[in-house]
Amino acid sequence: MSMRRLAVQDRRAWFKSSYSNGAGGECVECAHAGDDTLIRDSKVESGPTLSVRNPAWRSFVRALRQGSLNR
Repeated sequence: MSMRRLAVQDRRAWFKSSYSNGAGGECVECAHAGDDTLIRDSKVESGPTLSVRNPAWRSFVRALRQGSLNR
């Protein structure tokens, strides 16, 4: 996992969660980048970006869907 800044003119196909209501609440955006999934704050497009290997990201999303992370 790594943090890095991407240029403002980043042309990746960023997408938001299907749970995002578009009303300006807290939300993250993701983009596919080869073997990584990139994650950023949707309100700060030029801010830091988290890079996670795809298998780790898929495991995280699976655990969320299964409710395994809820305590």
